[in-house]
Amino acid sequence: MKYISTRGDAPVLGFCDAVLGGLADDGGLYLPQTWPQISQDEIASFANKTFSEIAFAIISRFTGDEIAPNELKAIVEEAYSSFNHPSITPLVELEPSHFVLELFHGPTLAFKDVAMQFLALVMDHILVKRQQRATIIGATSGDTGSAAIEAFRGRDNIDIFILHPYGRTSEVQRRQMTSVLDDNVYNIALKGNFDDCQTIVKGLFGNKKFRQRTALSGVNSINWGRILAQITYYFKAASDLGAPNREIDFSVPTGNFGDIFAGFAAKQMGLPIGKLNIATNENDILVRTIDSGKYEASGVKPTTSPSMDIQVSSNFERLLFEALGRNDEDLCRLMDSLKQSGGFSISKDVLSVLRKDFAALKADEDQVVATMKDCYLQSGYLIDPHTAVGVFVARGLKDSDRQMVSLSTAHPAKFPDAVKNATGVMPALPYFLADLFEKPEQYDILENEQKVIEKYILDRTRA
Repeated sequence: MKYISTRGDAPVLGFCDAVLGGLADDGGLYLPQTWPQISQDEIASFANKTFSEIAFAIISRFTGDEIAPNELKAIVEEAYSSFNHPSITPLVELEPSHFVLELFHGPTLAFKDVAMQFLALVMDHILVKRQQRATIIGATSGDTGSAAIEAFRGRDNIDIFILHPYGRTSEVQRRQMTSVLDDNVYNIALKGNFDDCQTIVKGLFGNKKFRQRTALSGVNSINWGRILAQITYYFKAASDLGAPNREIDFSVPTGNFGDIFAGFAAKQMGLPIGKLNIATNENDILVRTIDSGKYEASGVKPTTSPSMDIQVSSNFERLLFEALGRNDEDLCRLMDSLKQSGGFSISKDVLSVLRKDFAALKADEDQVVATMKDCYLQSGYLIDPHTAVGVFVARGLKDSDRQMVSLSTAHPAKFPDAVKNATGVMPALPYFLADLFEKPEQYDILENEQKVIEKYILDRTRA
C-alpha cells in the first residue's frame, strides 16, 4: 500500500513514512493510491466480531507488509484496552430507527481517543524500530489536544507540543490538557482562534529546515493515521445494524472534516452507506459550500460547541481531490485561490459529485439548546452540544427508508455548563476524572506568531 499527496508534488510513501510525516512536503494531504475493498461477506461477518477484531481487519488493509500482523494486532488491542465500555463504541437507540454512536468512552471522553490511542502506539512502534525520535505538533479546538496528550504522554521517543486558542475551550477541555505534567508534554495557549493555531502548524510543516531539524510530525486529522483509525467505527456501527443487507445514513458533527471523511473512506471500501450528513454549528462554511458551490471563509463565531468553531476545514481538501477525479493540478488551483482570496468556487459537475454522497445542514444556538433539552425530556438521555448539532441535523435530513446513526463525539460532562443550561442537569465526570479540577495546571501563553512558536519548540525538543 502506497500513499500519494493531494497536491501531486511529494514523494510516494509507504504507510510508516506517511504516518510519521503527517503533512506531505508539498503541503498536501496523504491518501492511499487505491481504496482497498472489503467484501460484502466479510462485512456480514463483522456482526459477530469485537471492535478490536474489526479494527484490525480494516487497518491491516492499509499498512501493507510494513508492520507484522502479530505486532499490528497487539497495537490495536492495546489501543482500545483503555476504553471504559466493553463495546468500545456502543450504539444507543434514541428514537425509532435513529441511533446514537457513543464515541466518548476513551480516556479523555471524546471521539478523538479512538484514533489517537492507535496513532500514538503505532508511531512509537515505528520510532523504536528505527531508533529515532520525533517532535509532535498539533492544533486543537478542544478535544484533539487532550486526546493526543493523553496518548503520547511519557513516551521517551516523542515530545508533544499542542496549540489551543487561549480562552476558547471549555474548562474541562483545557484542564485535560494542562494538568498533564509529564516532561515531554508542552501546552501552548495561543492568542488567537483555532484557525490561527492550525495556520501556524501548517506553517511549521512548510518550513523545511525547521521540519527536518526537529523531526516534525503531526497528530491533527491531516495525519492519515487518524483518518484510518476512524474508519473502523463506521464498519462496526453499520454491521451492528444489519449491514451489508441495508444501507445506513450517518449524521456527523463536523469541524475539520476528518471524522466524516472517514465515513466517505468506508463507503469507498464497500460499506453500504446512504448519505453522509454534514452537521455544522453556526460556523457553516461546509453547508454554504454544498448549497452554493462557493467555499468562502468568514470570521469564526464562538458557540457552545467550540470543537466545531472552524472556518477552514483541512480535510475537505481530501474530498475535493476525490471529487475532482484525483486531478492534483485542479486541486492546487483551488487551494491557491483559497490562500490568495479566502475562497474558491466548485464547478457544477464537481458539486453534483459531492451531493451524491453528502447532504448538509446547520444548527443554530437555539436549536442546539432545544435539541439537548428534548433528548433529555423525551428519552432521559443527556447529550453534549456537539452531539446535539448532529442529532438536530439527523432529524432534519432523515430518510424514512433508512436507519440513521448520529455520531456522539463527546461526553456531556466535557461541556457541563451548556448541558445544565439546556436540561437543568449537571453532568458528572466519570470517576477516573473526578479530581480534574483539583490538579495543578501548566501552560504557556504565546503570541500568534510562527517565529515565536518555532523558537519555543527549538528550545525544548529533544529531537
